[in-house]
Amino acid sequence: MKQKHIEREWKQLLKREEQFLSSGSKARSAGWQEKIARFVPEKLNDTLDAAFYKAFELIFEKGTGVIEKTCRKEKKEQNYKINEYTANVRNSRRSLRAFGREAGFASHVNTAFSAVEGVGMGLVGMGLPDIPVFLGIILKSIYEIALSYGFSYDSEEEQIFILKLIETALSRENALMEGNIRLNRWMERQAGFDCTRTEQMKSTSDALAKELLYLKFVQGIPIVGVVGGLSDMVYQKKISDYAALKYKRRFLLKYRRPL
Repeated sequence: MKQKHIEREWKQLLKREEQFLSSGSKARSAGWQEKIARFVPEKLNDTLDAAFYKAFELIFEKGTGVIEKTCRKEKKEQNYKINEYTANVRNSRRSLRAFGREAGFASHVNTAFSAVEGVGMGLVGMGLPDIPVFLGIILKSIYEIALSYGFSYDSEEEQIFILKLIETALSRENALMEGNIRLNRWMERQAGFDCTRTEQMKSTSDALAKELLYLKFVQGIPIVGVVGGLSDMVYQKKISDYAALKYKRRFLLKYRRPL
């Protein structure tokens, strides 16, 4: 692959990363959340935290095979090899962008499915039962993005990376910046992860619980829960967008020779 095309994609990536970080660097206004705070049970955060953790545990231990059937792992791996061969032969920027188009298509499909699932659960007032499905869609989207760029997701280290990716995507201000730097340093092999998968599952579950506390509470109310259900789509897209940036960075790092 020609270095000039790699460099152009690298510069574009840095610009998009800066936009993502800038949009998440500002503290979110509580607004409507303050109005319903007194109605939210005190133990709901702990309940959500435990529910997210159990869902991660279930998916990583038993659910990956099910997700692979829905994302057609072998087909994705085959598409990556075809795109890689084409990029090496044609040496064009268009062929280099094929990896991103593959990842983007998967992300769009999963976002649409997340919207349907979230609204459906919200109509009948199901908040907590929605969590395993919600996480399943998020992980399916990340897995498909990873495969589109030629990366695996089944080792413990890769799963820690995915968990940290999700936590960072949900972070704000300094936590977002610091998390992004840690992920970049790991990708550049400048530093390893200083936690186990279990520890990171707890940390990511806590981040999800805090971020979605009020929305999952609202989603548990029939009809009104549609508002909370739509949040599934919003957060799924946010996490998928960030995942696409990080996996593209990993992909480009394989071929890039800094000038």
